[in-house]
Amino acid sequence: MAAFLQWRRFVFFDKEAIKDPADSGKSFSLPQGISASDSGRGHIVFGDMSGQIWFLTRSSQLSNFQAYKLRVTHLYQLKQHSILVSVGQDDEGINPLVKVWNLDKRDSSSPLCTRIFPAIPGNKPTEVSCLTVHENLSFMAIGFTDGSVVLTKGDITRDRHSKTHTLHEGNCPITGLAFRQSGKTTHLFVATLEKVLCYTLSVKEYPCTELDVHGCALRCTSLTDPSQDSQFIVAGDECVYLYQPDERGPCFAFEGQKLLAHWHRGYLVLLSRDKKSPNKSQFGSRETLSSEKQILNIYDLDNKFIAYSGTFEDIIDVVAEWGSLHILTRDNGLLVLQEKDTQTKLEMLFKKNLFVMAINLAKSQHLDTDGLSEIFRQYGDHLYVKGDHDGAIQQYIRTIGKLEPSYVIRKFLDAQRIHNLTAYLQALHRQSLANADHTTLLLNCYTKLKDSTKLEEFIKTSESEVHFDVEIAIKVLRQAGYYQHAVFLAERHDQHEWYLKIQLEDIKNYQEALCYIGRLPFDQAESNMKRYGKTLMHHAPEETTDLLKGLCTNYQPSGEGGTVSLETQRKKANSEEFIPIFANHPRELRAFLEHMIQVEAESPQGVYDTLLELRLQDWAHEEDIKKKKALQEEALSLLKSGCYSTVFDKALILCQMHNFKEGVLYLYEQGQLYQQIMHYHMQNEDYGKVVEACQRYGDKETCLWEQALGYFARKEEDCKEYISAVLQHIDRYSLMPPLLVVQTLAHNSTATLSVIKDYLINKLHQESEQIEEDEQKIRTYREETAQLRQEIQELRSSAKIFQKTKCSMCNSPLELPSVHFLCSHSFHQHCFESYAESESECPTCAPDNRKVLDMLRAQDQKRDQHELFQRQLKCSKDGFSVVADYFGRGVFNKLTLITDPPTGKSTTSCLEADLNRDLLIHTKRTS
Repeated sequence: MAAFLQWRRFVFFDKEAIKDPADSGKSFSLPQGISASDSGRGHIVFGDMSGQIWFLTRSSQLSNFQAYKLRVTHLYQLKQHSILVSVGQDDEGINPLVKVWNLDKRDSSSPLCTRIFPAIPGNKPTEVSCLTVHENLSFMAIGFTDGSVVLTKGDITRDRHSKTHTLHEGNCPITGLAFRQSGKTTHLFVATLEKVLCYTLSVKEYPCTELDVHGCALRCTSLTDPSQDSQFIVAGDECVYLYQPDERGPCFAFEGQKLLAHWHRGYLVLLSRDKKSPNKSQFGSRETLSSEKQILNIYDLDNKFIAYSGTFEDIIDVVAEWGSLHILTRDNGLLVLQEKDTQTKLEMLFKKNLFVMAINLAKSQHLDTDGLSEIFRQYGDHLYVKGDHDGAIQQYIRTIGKLEPSYVIRKFLDAQRIHNLTAYLQALHRQSLANADHTTLLLNCYTKLKDSTKLEEFIKTSESEVHFDVEIAIKVLRQAGYYQHAVFLAERHDQHEWYLKIQLEDIKNYQEALCYIGRLPFDQAESNMKRYGKTLMHHAPEETTDLLKGLCTNYQPSGEGGTVSLETQRKKANSEEFIPIFANHPRELRAFLEHMIQVEAESPQGVYDTLLELRLQDWAHEEDIKKKKALQEEALSLLKSGCYSTVFDKALILCQMHNFKEGVLYLYEQGQLYQQIMHYHMQNEDYGKVVEACQRYGDKETCLWEQALGYFARKEEDCKEYISAVLQHIDRYSLMPPLLVVQTLAHNSTATLSVIKDYLINKLHQESEQIEEDEQKIRTYREETAQLRQEIQELRSSAKIFQKTKCSMCNSPLELPSVHFLCSHSFHQHCFESYAESESECPTCAPDNRKVLDMLRAQDQKRDQHELFQRQLKCSKDGFSVVADYFGRGVFNKLTLITDPPTGKSTTSCLEADLNRDLLIHTKRTS
């Protein structure tokens, strides 16, 4: 009774009377003498006392057929099949018949009756009290007033395929039956006036379990929504009990004499007698009942409230169809209870601030998440206005994902409500819906509260459960001064840049930063050393240098054990790129560079250049002679290491900047810059070295001697010794014309005639000898030319007598026919034809003549090659010799036409014409 009084009452159902479709001003009237009713398959079924079965459609249209001759007492409409089972009487007496109707098939104007059989299995007369049918059409149970239950197993629509037997016997009338299907297990609940039983039909012998010793009145049982967890409802006068197949479930204290129990869409519908009405017999006929007050209550058992409560008179039955409850009254009236829509019900609850009940109702009505979120928001707003901030924040948390977080955050930005804001932000992060601003705000809340425990719990969650922007969290923690927390977060989530920035700029822990870089993969270690190398070198130079040595040679992260993989071995940083890190640390730089060239022979050129500069600096600033000598050897050894064989510009500049004479000369020699070597000695006025340079490199560049002579000639001091040495070499190899030598020495005021006396005398003597030799050649050439002219004249003017008696080819005596040439060579005819290449040439003289002709042709071809002549003339130091050479070849000669006096014909004066004019004499005589 107490529990019942605590339940709130609502009007979630609207009551209205069904209008007559023929006359909207009148209420709909049911047929007279209704004795049974049921619903399903889109219609409500009635049975009356005249044996007719009526069907009422949703449009309030009635149809009927004659099912029994006398009366209909029970109806059961299956919900999944168009099968209707009825119990009635065709004859007077106690002889009820069961008929099965197929509503989809018609027999004339009536549904097809597929089966008729007596309800009583034997001859024992008894009345039927209740009826139920399994939805799979394989079971049907009939309860009787004598306490027995008859079970039909098999196809209930056919006689052949079903068997009927008595399942239960007792002395107390059966008041309720219900089938429950759970997987492959079928149970039958049986209720009497005194007890509640359960039979297991899927097991042989049908074992029975007694669930309770309390029963109920007729029509006061029902079954909750069909499912594996459906429960059997038994409505007693004191309480309503719910049963499972093996035990009794929850109990609800609803007082009052129960007349009817029904289950509709999650609601328990109870019809109770008004306390002021007189008691009636439970099994009295409907015709004999006088008018009485009845109370209809609709309970929501899950949410603990009464959805509807109303007082009625003489209700015959309550059936559910088309989503509504239909009330049949004794005066043949039909009322409908239409459930309000969910939103309307929620608004009613909101007006009464019953938000918890609204939430539960929304869940039971399977409202979507958007609808639930709106309820939570309104509930939170209500609690917030009341000042229950803790309760409000719990409701707002349930709106995460639907409600904009800023709506909640603005309400709790007050410092006094920071705890509530923290709880909301935590929930926001747990659902991975927080953005960078939310993370910032949450961490600021932790720092303001100085709640290190919560802060550590937040940042030390497992990596798979991180629900925030790690980088934003690190920034906030760093700004708030929680450096250790920020470092932990950065290390855990591989935020290397942030880790190093905090360690170096905030904590100043340089050793730990170096160790951390040493544990990173190669690419990240390289980039971070380039970024932070200068800072680390300033505070930990030795450790930083060691790390750079490893990074540029054979890097392996310090956290990895075992041998280094081939892939890791190939990864080596460019040592030249790290040289700027060693600014203001020459000692460490020198150690690093010497290590690199020792380990990596093919180091970048910049490494050698930088190391050379360091060694030259040390050499230049060293005052101790022995140490300076050692440093000089180190610098020279680096130059001679082979790294400057092709590229030495920077090294040369360094040596010149530090006045490192040996290095400069070595690099000049390596680059074959011999003139620069001599100019270097000239600048230093080292006369002996100038002459020595000419002696060493003069054969490769002859102009060095001329430059040396010009250099000494410009000197005002006494350089006779060096000038004599240079002149001696020039004279030996005729490197300069004497006139040019004289002109060169004329610029030196100290150079007297005695300096070049011997040179000039020797040169004049050589010239005299050359003149005599040339004159002798001229005389010889003139004599030869005169002799040749005479021979040509003789050939032209006088006869030629051939006195050869032997063949010039085979050296045998000549025989006719023979061939004679003006060159005094004679041949047998057959020898000439065998060896001669042309009929007009002497085979013996032809090779020499051809050489001369080729020379003439070559000279003639070069007549127009002016560009070649000009080029040679410009490049040669002695242009006169080039001109003389071309003049001697006849390049400047022109073919001159002369007249042959004997014939008066024009002919050439060249030797080519003379040679082509050999006369061929054929002497042919036949035997």
